[in-house]
Amino acid sequence: MLVDFELIKRAQGGDDAAFNEVVTAYRKRILGTISRLIGRPEDVEDVGQEVFLRLYFSLDQLRTPEVFEPWLYRLTVNAAYDYLRKQKRRGESRMADLSEQQVIMADAVAGSEADQESRRRHKLREQVQELLGAVSEEDRILLLLKEVEGLSLKELEKVYSVNENALKVRLFRARQRVIKAFEAREAGNE
Repeated sequence: MLVDFELIKRAQGGDDAAFNEVVTAYRKRILGTISRLIGRPEDVEDVGQEVFLRLYFSLDQLRTPEVFEPWLYRLTVNAAYDYLRKQKRRGESRMADLSEQQVIMADAVAGSEADQESRRRHKLREQVQELLGAVSEEDRILLLLKEVEGLSLKELEKVYSVNENALKVRLFRARQRVIKAFEAREAGNE
């Protein structure tokens, strides 16, 4: 845990300084999670702001500080879901375009080994995003929380409010769907 229980209790009691310390401690982690969940760097700060607003207005509902982190992850996942639903309704593309700065940097290192490595990583990232895009948002978010964020099954139990066996089944099925998407993609490339 990044903060002690006493700080969370003070924040629950309305101590704005304590709340700011909690936000500062978790900001980078939450924004990183959001970035991986929504795939649009330009909107990460907005969704993060929404998470911390929800935290501020619902912190008094937290029963015990011991479950703070899974609860915060649940707020984060819910805010990401809400964002993705809004994007779907608007019909916007979920493909994140390269920013102008990224294009300039890529041009500056063209032909170098660093550029080749960057292209390889970018291609790999696109392939992973494509595969994750082929499965449901629920599967994608579960896999990202487990495989990228590194949450344990115990932590995921608290986030999803289900038992460990149910989570194992969900993870297995989500992984199987990613494998099927990969196999379908490979069959299409032949």
